[in-house]
Amino acid sequence: MELVIASNNQNKIKEIKAILGKYFSNITTLNDKNIHQEIPETGTTFLENALIKARTVNSLTGCAALGDDSGLVVHALDGTPGVYSARYSGTGDDFKNNEKLIENLKGIENRKAKFVSVITLAKPNGETFSFEGEILGEIVDNPRGNTGFGYDPHFYVEEYQKTLAELPELKNKISHRAKALEKLKRELKNILY
Repeated sequence: MELVIASNNQNKIKEIKAILGKYFSNITTLNDKNIHQEIPETGTTFLENALIKARTVNSLTGCAALGDDSGLVVHALDGTPGVYSARYSGTGDDFKNNEKLIENLKGIENRKAKFVSVITLAKPNGETFSFEGEILGEIVDNPRGNTGFGYDPHFYVEEYQKTLAELPELKNKISHRAKALEKLKRELKNILY
């Protein structure tokens, strides 16, 4: 069965293909399908946005579609950047988003945060299934590591004493997206057959 990933984010696509690659005969993207329209993220929760993405791509292609919405939730900042993580600074630029995050945390001692991911699979018939994953951590002022993307260089994982950007070999096992995809993988047979 073909799966279309409802994203143009190359980093997300790479992660999803690495985890789900052997379960689908063909994994394609919006670019592969010549879909160049922006899918509006009008939801107020990760679940709503993941559903919008999966349903939109499913209806445009007739294929199984995978929508992902994920982001950083910082407790001391009332859960922001949350669903606005990718566009937190208004630019969509990782460096500027991180700069704004660190600026907003100046003088705040509580740096606890979590990454949240909701993965939604829409079957060709339109039926949807959603799964959530999260990873706990805290925000560090100075970026560490040179892998990963987004807020990874500032997201410190206590258990490993490193930021996500310093854990390239482990990220596809321990990340919020990896955990949501693992839940999906466990249910795939029931969902697809």
